[in-house]
Amino acid sequence: MKNERILIAGAGIAGLTLAYWLARHGFRPTVVERATRLRTGGQGVDIRAEAIEIVERMGLLDEIRAAATDVTGMRFVDAAGGELARIDMRATRDRSGSAEVEIMRGDLVRMLHDAASGTVEFRFGDSITALAQDADGVTVTFEHGEPQRFDLVVGAEGLHSAVRRLAFGPESEFVQYRGHYFAFGNADAALGPDRWVTMHNPEPGRMVGVYRSGNHPQAKAYFMFRSPELDYDYRDPESARRLLRAHFAAENGWQATQLLADAMADPELYFDALAQVRMDTWSTGRVALVGDAAYCASPVSGAGAELAIVGAYRLATELASAAGDFRTAFPRYRQAHHPLVVRKHKVGANLRLMVPVSRWGMWARNVVLRVTGFLLHFQPPFVGIVTEEAESGAKLR
Repeated sequence: MKNERILIAGAGIAGLTLAYWLARHGFRPTVVERATRLRTGGQGVDIRAEAIEIVERMGLLDEIRAAATDVTGMRFVDAAGGELARIDMRATRDRSGSAEVEIMRGDLVRMLHDAASGTVEFRFGDSITALAQDADGVTVTFEHGEPQRFDLVVGAEGLHSAVRRLAFGPESEFVQYRGHYFAFGNADAALGPDRWVTMHNPEPGRMVGVYRSGNHPQAKAYFMFRSPELDYDYRDPESARRLLRAHFAAENGWQATQLLADAMADPELYFDALAQVRMDTWSTGRVALVGDAAYCASPVSGAGAELAIVGAYRLATELASAAGDFRTAFPRYRQAHHPLVVRKHKVGANLRLMVPVSRWGMWARNVVLRVTGFLLHFQPPFVGIVTEEAESGAKLR
C-alpha cells in the first residue's frame, strides 16, 4: 500500500467518515481539528439513499435510528400563531416507503467519532497554516505543533476550508453566495410544539422558526433573511449577533422576540451566508477536498450529510482500490460523486418555500400546502424526508 499516512483537516461528518474508512482499508489517518474538543452542535441532518447503506456497513444504522429526531412535519403560522398551512412529513414518508432518517448533527458526529476511535489518531486544538508539496509527500505546518510530513492531505473543514485556500486559491474563487443569510441557536423547547418545525414569515424575504425534535429536550431557533452580500467576518461571533439583531430585533409577532433572545444567549450561535462551493476539480497533486469544502450545497439543500458521507466513502474506496495511488484515485472519486453533487446543488424550490420573495408567493405557498398537504419533491433542510430515493450516478462498491 502506497501513501498510507494521510492527514485529514476537520473532525466533522466528512472528515470522521473518511478517517473511519481509510483506517478500515489499512491506511494510517490522522485528524486535526481546530476546536479543542469535538464540535457537537448543529441542526438536524438527513441520511438517505446511499448514505444509509454506508452507515449500515459501519454498524451505526440501528444507533442512528434510535436517536432519530422523529419530526412529524412542518407548520407555517401567522403573527398570532394561527396555522396557515402544514406539511405532514410522517404521512409522506409512510406513503413513499422511504428508509431515510434525520438525526441531530451532534449525535451523528459523536457516533462517527466513537466508531473511528482506536484506529485513528486525533489532534484537537490545532490547525494547518501551510502546505508544501513535493514528489514524495506534503510538509504540513501547524498553528501550534511542529511541522510534519504526510503522504496525502485532505481538507474536510467545511465552507471556509483552510486547506482549500492554501492549496487551491482564495475563497472568493469557489464560494458562490445564494442571496440569503441563515442562523440557528438553542431555544426553549416550550416555544414550539413537540416534533414539529414551525415557521413564520414576518414579511417576504424573512423567516423565523423553531425546530422541536423528538428525543431531545432542547429546541432550535432558526432565522433566515434575504439580503445583498454583506461585509462581515464569519469568524467574529459579535459581528454575527449584530447582523442578526439588526434584521430581527424589531419583530415582535408570534414567538420571534423570545426566539431571538434565546439564540443570542447561545454561546455556539451559528450564523453564515447561504452559499455553495463549486469547483472544477477537488484535488491538486497530493491534496484533495471532501464534503462542504469541495461541494457545499448550502444548508437549505438538506443534502450536506448525504454528500459528506457518500463522498468520504467514495474517496476512501477509490484510494483503497488504487492501492494508494492518488493520481488514479482522486479523479475517479470526482467522476463517481459529481453527478450527485450537481443534482443536490439545485436548491431553489426550498428557498422559495421557506422565504418567499413576495406576498403573493407567501399566499400561493399556503394555498398549495392547504390543498395538497405536501409537496411531492420537496426536501426540507430541517426535516429528514424525501419522496424518491436519490440516484448517485455510480453504485457503491
